[in-house]
Amino acid sequence: MLDFQSLANHVLEGYELTEEEGVAMLNCPDEDVLTLLQSAYTIRKHYYGNKVKLNMIINTKSGACSENCGYCSQSRDATSPIQTYKMIDKASIVNGAERASQMNAGTYCIVASGRGPTERELNHIISAVQEIKEQYPLKICACLGILKPGQAERLKEAGVDRYNHNINTSETHHSYITTSHSYQDRVQTVKRVKEANISPCSGVIVGMKETKSDVVHMAFALKELQAESIPVNFLHAIDGTLLEGTNELNPLYCLKVLSLFRFINPKAEIRVSGGREVNLRSLQPLSLYPANSIFIGDYLTTAGQEANNDIQMLKDLGFEIDYGYSKVPVNE
Repeated sequence: MLDFQSLANHVLEGYELTEEEGVAMLNCPDEDVLTLLQSAYTIRKHYYGNKVKLNMIINTKSGACSENCGYCSQSRDATSPIQTYKMIDKASIVNGAERASQMNAGTYCIVASGRGPTERELNHIISAVQEIKEQYPLKICACLGILKPGQAERLKEAGVDRYNHNINTSETHHSYITTSHSYQDRVQTVKRVKEANISPCSGVIVGMKETKSDVVHMAFALKELQAESIPVNFLHAIDGTLLEGTNELNPLYCLKVLSLFRFINPKAEIRVSGGREVNLRSLQPLSLYPANSIFIGDYLTTAGQEANNDIQMLKDLGFEIDYGYSKVPVNE
């Protein structure tokens, strides 16, 4: 059995887990999960204390996506009964930033469906970002799909602080999830973002019939990409998608996954993301011992936990909101 606390101390000294240790962590007995969480918290506390970053999403363009991602209700192959619409107007995007600020979010995530932004869509987002930056002290994260050469630089100039493009799964499992673009297409966008001096955000979706070795490979791939923010999603299988009915996760395994990502990416912002409500269920508060970030409000096409419940959860844990521009204890 792994000595998790000793391993955590070694990680803080610069040690890197082996693949075998990573798989062993995911296979640890359920009765050892609290010990694992305490050890992961040692790393999390070293870099982030008891602070939690809050993020809020706005879905600026929904559905009608040309890609065939098996998990996504907006995919061309999905028959999910979701609301579809073209790019919303600029005022709605700016108003969303106001709501994010009111909800204590430090990062506002502007998301659009599709393979990548057209020039018209890019110009529209750029104009909205410039207006938001003039009014609100928010970090802006854009998630617009695969970027073409030069687009990342334009987003940077407009004021985009972070760009999200998930690898979603391991390179070897990628073709089981989507075939309309390659794993390298995703990696290339993350690299373009980094070259434009935008903070790279890239994460995963766990529970898509991958192996535990795949999960470990995902964590190492993000370490190699130097992702500064890592959203860890847990599959919320939506009716009408290719992964409809998939249900491989349980709360304790999700906690093991989050701990693994903390051990392999000790300095990264680890965000408990989509699917936390349905997969972690009553154990959601424990996820913030390895993770230091959450989404508040709804996701793209699924509902999230009530924001007031999230704030209460932080209060009950004795954690603080990290606004990015100020640090205010939740209990005050």
